[in-house]
Amino acid sequence: MLRRPAPAPAPAAWLLLAALLCDCGVWAARANKHKPWLEPTYHGIVTENDNAVLLDPPLIALDKDAPLRFAESFEVTVTKEGEICGFKIHGQNVPFDAVVVDKSTGEGLIRSKEKLDCELQKDYTFTIQAYDCGRGPDGSANAKKSHKATVHIQVNDVNEYAPVFKEKSYQASVVEGRRYESILRVEAVDADCSPQFSQICSYEIVTPDVPFTVDKDGHIKNTEKLKYGKEHQYKLTVTAYDCGKKRASEDVLVKISIKPTCTPGWQGWDSRVEYEPGTGALALFPNAHLETCDESVASVQVTVELETSHIGKGCDRDTYSEKSLHRLCGAASGTAELLPSPSGSLNWTVGLPTDNGHDSDQVFEFNGTQAVRIPDGVVSVNPKEPFTVSVWMRHGPFGRRKETILCSSDKTDMNRHHYSLFVHGCRFIFLLRQDPSGEKKYKPAEFHWKLTQVCDEEWHHYVLNVEIPRVTLYVDGVSHEPFSVTEEYPLHPSRIETQLVVGACWQGGDLHMTQFFRGDLAGLTIRSGKLTDKKVIDCLYTCKEGLDLQVPEDGGRGVKVQANPGRSVLTVEAEDVGELEKALQHVTYLNSRQFPTPGVRRLRLTSTARCFNEAACALVPPVDGSVMVLQPEEPKISLSGVHHFARAASEFESSEGVFLFPELRIISTVTREVEPNGEGDEDPTVAGLPNRTASAVQESLVSEEIVHDLDTCEVTVEGEELNPEQESLEVDMARLQHKGIEVSRSDLGVVFTGVDTMASYEEALHLLRYRNWNSRSLLDRKFKLVCSELNGRYISNEFQVEVNVIHTASPMEHASHMAAQPQFVHPEHRSFVDLSGHNLANPHPFAVVPSTATVVIVVCVSFLVFMIILGVFRIRAAHQRTMRDQDTGKESEMDWDDSALTITVNPMETYEDQHSEEEEEEEEEEESEDGEEEDDVTSAESESSEEEEEGGEHGDQQPANRQQQLEWDDSTLSY
Repeated sequence: MLRRPAPAPAPAAWLLLAALLCDCGVWAARANKHKPWLEPTYHGIVTENDNAVLLDPPLIALDKDAPLRFAESFEVTVTKEGEICGFKIHGQNVPFDAVVVDKSTGEGLIRSKEKLDCELQKDYTFTIQAYDCGRGPDGSANAKKSHKATVHIQVNDVNEYAPVFKEKSYQASVVEGRRYESILRVEAVDADCSPQFSQICSYEIVTPDVPFTVDKDGHIKNTEKLKYGKEHQYKLTVTAYDCGKKRASEDVLVKISIKPTCTPGWQGWDSRVEYEPGTGALALFPNAHLETCDESVASVQVTVELETSHIGKGCDRDTYSEKSLHRLCGAASGTAELLPSPSGSLNWTVGLPTDNGHDSDQVFEFNGTQAVRIPDGVVSVNPKEPFTVSVWMRHGPFGRRKETILCSSDKTDMNRHHYSLFVHGCRFIFLLRQDPSGEKKYKPAEFHWKLTQVCDEEWHHYVLNVEIPRVTLYVDGVSHEPFSVTEEYPLHPSRIETQLVVGACWQGGDLHMTQFFRGDLAGLTIRSGKLTDKKVIDCLYTCKEGLDLQVPEDGGRGVKVQANPGRSVLTVEAEDVGELEKALQHVTYLNSRQFPTPGVRRLRLTSTARCFNEAACALVPPVDGSVMVLQPEEPKISLSGVHHFARAASEFESSEGVFLFPELRIISTVTREVEPNGEGDEDPTVAGLPNRTASAVQESLVSEEIVHDLDTCEVTVEGEELNPEQESLEVDMARLQHKGIEVSRSDLGVVFTGVDTMASYEEALHLLRYRNWNSRSLLDRKFKLVCSELNGRYISNEFQVEVNVIHTASPMEHASHMAAQPQFVHPEHRSFVDLSGHNLANPHPFAVVPSTATVVIVVCVSFLVFMIILGVFRIRAAHQRTMRDQDTGKESEMDWDDSALTITVNPMETYEDQHSEEEEEEEEEEESEDGEEEDDVTSAESESSEEEEEGGEHGDQQPANRQQQLEWDDSTLSY
């Protein structure tokens, strides 16, 4: 352990001791080896009008020359080298200084040297250094400085300024009888620097009881219609508040004058017009009048715009399948639909998301990750022959990558694209590679169109007529020529099959999809072998709703009318205002669909009046309104006919088969409310009913039969699918040749498609027959029929038909039909029970009359069932009568004086009696089955037997009563 030095050692001894013990924790005179250390960056906040700066982190300088304060067991001598003597700020015109608070700890602070103003400067940035108090070995001054640290100081604002209005006063004039969204705007500013105190948060009208209000932005508007006769001018005092709730130093005066002047504009029009489906043309402005305020007008031009872009694909159109629409427009043959509505046989679009609505067409959404493969055989394209591709598309500006709409490529091995339709930015591109041929030369292969319609996120109709070397594109009925055509060499010959994909392109060599499409598609079709003419294209694009104007015979002088192809914009121009008004009163809205899409159609009327100097005058404000298409009365499609019938097996095996829907009837009804008739005599059918019933009849609904078309009827097999080797559904196609109905078959059933009348569909379904040329093991077959209209918008009920097969036995095998009965009894199918309800004699011309043997068999089976039921009933009645006789005999035998008797009971008698009763019941049943005749059961006995069954509780109490009669008093017995 070290000892303290002598009380008064010589200075040389001190130096020697320090040199020897410098590493042992005793400090003495020491050279200044280390520089002070500061944080690299400091952030500070100071409030204006204050000098204290709050720093983060605090200003503390550290020096390694400082003593070890934790060495408590050594003699410590504090030296100047470890102390911080000061801080130095570097920068020009920095209004801050730094002082040392504690030299030993190196703590300091920064303060402002003068009053700070946030409005002049919001923040300051400068550097700072610290220097210690060290000296050299010889005792000379040798202070060391730290590195330069950066200091950022922000000046916090104080809400010292009040808002000030930009204008000393405000004035405005308004016309009486109108309510304005904004008459004028007052505006104030604040000189504070911070957003909290410099922004104006609210305005307030100080003047009480005035019909005006001001919003937070300073807009003043009237709260009621102003009248010139009530007040010519209003004087308002308005003040402002900043976000610190400080009020303006001076309020501002606002003067609003009321003027009784006339305002030009349309009068007598309704902002909302309701259109009831099926009522024809509806006048939109029947009482319209243009007020010109007595100005001299040379001509007026009025434009009526109908906004329908939100309805369906741009407007209201028929929502049949695209194939049916092509047939209606005259392009029936060769059209293949690639995006059909999902059904039993056309099911490749099941996984695609749709709009889930039946009021408009079924739209398929592609989000950049989905695509569908078209099954083989749906469509075939020969590049050497003409063909047409048509599609509805809505696409936005989604970037610069390729997005494929339709692509036919190699299924395996290679990635060759045979033909494809894709978009690239706002370009519409079609690729068609020629197959190997005798001519080995370059041919036109890639056609480019640059169109704004491709990326405007609106619905457009595209039709490509392809007849190499020429390809014509129609967009919304307008033809466009390609701006660029690229030639390529024909494909090399190969035997690789192709894969057709919608929404992407299949890479056969890599076995994955690429170039996914993002947008909406509908009505994608390919028509092979033929081009689509302009008339058909216009028919496909034409809207079923629009504006129309029929100029009256007594008017229309000097009136010019123009309309766009879609009839959504109508322009009327006239020199005489009166003639213009007459023409505008005959502008109508018409929707030719039987079941239009309900909803609002925006309507806008803009007018331009010109004076005789060709300058615009009498400024007429636009008129905004709407046409509300009401919900159509939804039809209820009902299918009715024979649900259940039986036919002989030979008829199923014949060449004609069995007609499934011989008496099918298709009707459609709409339900309307019956208005109660308050006048006249009461209905005799209602007068005799109770009050509640009569009221219900008066408020009941009635159904009216209507006539419309159908576009689909689907017959599906319930249970197992059709086995093509032994059964089929067939239709006489020759009789459907002149109808607009096509038939497609599969193992699931038959689908009738095409727009045609309900009567035509009835006739087509009457021709549907079922054949089974191996019906030996067939007992029954069930089918389901569903019809629909407008691509599934209205769906009928499910009409189910069950057909039973009657297997006829040969007369030589059994002498009696009764003996042959087990052959026709199939308990699991209950065929012998249900035959009584079948329609065996069908008067319809398509039905087949059963044979005599079949009728005899059915009669015999029915008689056998009747005899079995009658025998069981008699056995039951006889058994109940026997039980009553036994009970009566026992009660008479037990009726004696037993006052002096002692009776011993054998407990086995109960079991023997029950056992003997069961044996008697079995004997009676055997006798009944052997043919013994019993007496007829009377109605009284039947009722008594039923009462005994219903009163089972009394029957259960009889044994107990008998046991109580056999009990004795054993209290006097000795044991």
